[in-house]
Amino acid sequence: MGIRERHERDRNAVRRGILDAARELFVSEGYENVSMRKIAERIEYSPAAIYGYFPSKDEIFIALAEEGIRLFGACGGAPPEGLPAIERLRHIVLRLYRFSIEHPQYFALMFVDRTVPRICREYERFTLARELRQELIVELERAANDGVLPRTISGRAVFRILTMGVLGVAVMRLSGRLTAGDADALVEDVLNVALAGLNTGVALGSDSAASRNSADEVMAYHEKDLGHASIRD
Repeated sequence: MGIRERHERDRNAVRRGILDAARELFVSEGYENVSMRKIAERIEYSPAAIYGYFPSKDEIFIALAEEGIRLFGACGGAPPEGLPAIERLRHIVLRLYRFSIEHPQYFALMFVDRTVPRICREYERFTLARELRQELIVELERAANDGVLPRTISGRAVFRILTMGVLGVAVMRLSGRLTAGDADALVEDVLNVALAGLNTGVALGSDSAASRNSADEVMAYHEKDLGHASIRD
């Protein structure tokens, strides 16, 4: 191994150490309570050395969020071909629940801690998020074409209804207020009831609401286009 390769390996190792230490501290102590100095102390480096890798605590979080998005996208893989539209949509929405189980620290940091920076402000950095957004839009359109979702409800409203229920179960499971078995059964019930209700064409007050609930950070990565996406003709 040459000097350049060794130097690059060492830098990557330090960067990994910074991210791992920061993630653990952010989750255990809360993002707003963690300083760059505290992260440096965890890995026994000077604060000045940390700044050589990340210019700010916010940049560390964004790097963790980028990792989280990649992990999120890999949870469960792509929906198998040949599934009915409603099952493909269910598979995609359940990705959030699987993410909370397989990567609880990333889930807690990205979707539970209210003090972290808004990811949507760095939207252009999240290429994979845009791809996941497009996948969701395609499946919503497919479900509408198959008649399992009404065309009178916007894609954003459908997404919010489905994910808020799943998010609630995931948070309750993560906090220990639901056992794993209870949560697994409940998340399926929540999705079944939500999909059945949506298919009735019930009027949704949230469909026309202009304000954004803070919980929409669940997919704030998608907000530029999904906010205008519709499954109408």
